[in-house]
Amino acid sequence: MLTWSFIFLLCVCKDVSGQIRYSILEELERGAFVGNVAKDLGLDVEDLANRKPRIISEASERYFKVNLDNGDLCVNIKVDREKLCGQNSKCVLNNEIMLDNPVVLYSAEVEILDINDNAPRFSNEELPLEIVESVAPGTSFLLPSAHDPDVGTNSISTYHLNANQHFALEVKNSSDGSITAVLVLTKSLDREVQATHRLLLTAIDGGTPVRSGTAKIIINVLDVDDNWPVFDQAIYKVKLPENVPVGTVVIKLNATDLDEGPNGDINYSFSTSTPARVRDLFSLGAKTGEMRIKGRLDFEENSVYEINVEAKDSVHFSLCKVIVEISDVNDNSPELTLMSVTSPIQEDEPIATFVALMRVTDRDSAENGQTQCHISKGLPFSLKTSKKNTYTLLTSRTLDREVATQYTVDIVCTDTGTPPLSTNKTILIHISDVNDNPPRFTQVSYTVYVPENSPAGSSIGSVSAFDPDQYKNSYVTYSILNSQIHNVPVSAYVSINSDTGVIYSQRSFDYEEVKNFQVQVQARDSGSPVLDSNVTVNVIILDQNDNAPQVIAPMTKNNSEIRLPRFADPGYLVTKVMAVDADSGQNARLSYQLLRATDSSLFTVAPGSGEIRTARPLTEKDDYIQKLVVAVKDNGHPPLSTTVTINLLITEDGGEILRDHTTQSQDIRHGSSLAFYLIITLASTSSILLVVLIVLIVSMCHSDRSRSSCCESSPSCCNLRRWDRRDTYPNSHVYLQTVPDYKGSPHFVELVGNGSLSRTYSYKVRPDQISNKNDFLFLAPYNAATLQNDTGNTDTLLAEWRRELTGEWKNLPCEVGQPNTDWHASEPHIVGKISSQCLEENLTQDDIKREFNRRHTAITSGADVDYIKASPDLEDGIPGWTP
Repeated sequence: MLTWSFIFLLCVCKDVSGQIRYSILEELERGAFVGNVAKDLGLDVEDLANRKPRIISEASERYFKVNLDNGDLCVNIKVDREKLCGQNSKCVLNNEIMLDNPVVLYSAEVEILDINDNAPRFSNEELPLEIVESVAPGTSFLLPSAHDPDVGTNSISTYHLNANQHFALEVKNSSDGSITAVLVLTKSLDREVQATHRLLLTAIDGGTPVRSGTAKIIINVLDVDDNWPVFDQAIYKVKLPENVPVGTVVIKLNATDLDEGPNGDINYSFSTSTPARVRDLFSLGAKTGEMRIKGRLDFEENSVYEINVEAKDSVHFSLCKVIVEISDVNDNSPELTLMSVTSPIQEDEPIATFVALMRVTDRDSAENGQTQCHISKGLPFSLKTSKKNTYTLLTSRTLDREVATQYTVDIVCTDTGTPPLSTNKTILIHISDVNDNPPRFTQVSYTVYVPENSPAGSSIGSVSAFDPDQYKNSYVTYSILNSQIHNVPVSAYVSINSDTGVIYSQRSFDYEEVKNFQVQVQARDSGSPVLDSNVTVNVIILDQNDNAPQVIAPMTKNNSEIRLPRFADPGYLVTKVMAVDADSGQNARLSYQLLRATDSSLFTVAPGSGEIRTARPLTEKDDYIQKLVVAVKDNGHPPLSTTVTINLLITEDGGEILRDHTTQSQDIRHGSSLAFYLIITLASTSSILLVVLIVLIVSMCHSDRSRSSCCESSPSCCNLRRWDRRDTYPNSHVYLQTVPDYKGSPHFVELVGNGSLSRTYSYKVRPDQISNKNDFLFLAPYNAATLQNDTGNTDTLLAEWRRELTGEWKNLPCEVGQPNTDWHASEPHIVGKISSQCLEENLTQDDIKREFNRRHTAITSGADVDYIKASPDLEDGIPGWTP
């Protein structure tokens, strides 16, 4: 046997459509050269590795591969043609060569050529044959055929019989190309001379080197039986569809034998040369001669079967041929093969981006093998035919991962047979994210409320933003934009947790300093490019009751006293306690209460206004010195309070001499004797009564002279007399009332209006340096704001009074001040004013509350300043007048 030492390349061809064809011999070793695809396809060998060539084949094994270094197509697995294509005369492997960058598909057909690597073989090494001795010379006997897996010239070409006296060999060619051996009797047999004949049959193929196989023919000569079975016809033809059911009768054969008895009984059987596959598909009744379907027929496997059937009696047999033709039916669904899939795809890919490449095949023929493919509507993809039976899946519109993170694409392929058959394949395509969405806050703006005095570092609120993107593109961080709050960087007020969005205070807030402010919070994602968005956070400080009331009038110092004439009527306004509270709202709503008094029945304190009035007429029994302790309390929780002590000196006239009174305690020593005590008591009482009588006489005389002198020198002074309720005019709305100051001398005149002129002003009366009398020289308005803002008001008032006594006032003109631009008065002052006015108008407590709420709402709601200035009843909107 010759050894092949070279590879014979039969042909290489390439057409304009990118198809190449090669021919190689079977059984080539791995790495054997098939052809240079780079050269045949016009490809650059240096760029071959970047284009990643891949071999896609219909076969289950990967028989070929491409050498990336030189572009050679080489054998990857040894090819056995007989295993791959069987007895088909032509064996072609269809391959697809796929290149990337760009994606290109080439067809490469490789024809596998047969070599004579198989020797003919008989199914049995011994072939028994029985021949009746009466058989006439020239009778033919069909011998079992040998089998050679090779095809063409490498298959069986002839048979050879060894030399003998009785038999010759006749070789015949069948219509299907096969060769059969027929044994021909050349000389009559004589069983008595020779009962058994042994012959050697040799099957020879036409390959190079020539291969052969042998079988022994053992012929037994039988006794006389001179009639043979005979078929009605030598060849039978039948046509069946491939989907014929199992058990269907293909044909009923009939042979006759003229002999009688056992010599005339006929048995039907397949010839010994019938392949095993035919025996699996068909069955034959030994007595009936009916041929039936035993297995499932497949047109795609074999379309024609030639079956040799024997009819045999006890000695003789005859042959016939049954040709079964199989017609195609649409019994194969299309087969869809994915050749390449790209997933995931970025959501910003342009339209017509490559997604997948697939090929569809159908084993049926003609119309049954033609296919059409489509995908579901509504998907952002389209299916295009790139070449015959090859489809490309492309994007048809812009993708958006936030709308759909993945797509399930069902590809359905249907043939045109009857009935049509279809197949489908599902491709899951994931969409990868790009940073195309900025963070979005859950609210348009945020408002947080912070109680004042909260410790620094407290959490005061939070913001939240979300980003519909994915992974790092959706990771949001928070920051506060740089800005100024009252010329202070915003970072000194608040900070924010960059991960959670929780806002923390950086300081303890004081409502009286800052009531509200705004910060800008920015949310940024971590994508590329970075996207951000801003939101406004309104921080509102809530007031807490952290300021106690402060008394601004009367200001007592060194036990100074306020003088009170003994002839004052009940209801006489002794003085008015004025206090302010730096808080707001209910925390600044003040109330006044008399805690202690020398005689609690003598005075009353108005809870709302702080006015101290006499509750009854003064009597001689009342002490000259009255000490009052007034508490001022706000309405907060918990309430805060302060007290003020007021010393009152009861005088017998209306003099305005300011003096200090020092109470001296006298220690009275008690003796052991009761008489001593009685004597001391009577002496003391008499002395006191004498002194009081003298003082009263002197005071009355001095008062008469002063009033007479005042009327003569300044008629205006006479108008400042004691107010008598009987002198009130019926239609009056404004009246004057003197208000004793902190030393008890009536140096202030309070002008109170009622009705629509509900406004109160305090005017200071200064003496004339010439007459040294209490002439009304000019009016200087004073109010709570003026007293509160002047930190040294007490010393200032004392200094002014001293200048009055020493005659240092120099022609001070009468002036009327302009409205104070700071019209925001404290709420306690508002309450006090409203209460005073409402009491003058004899209103109820409910009316006082309604009036306060109306004025407080108008002021705190940021009403028009011009409206407040123009409304005379909103006196707390313009708390004072300054000269």
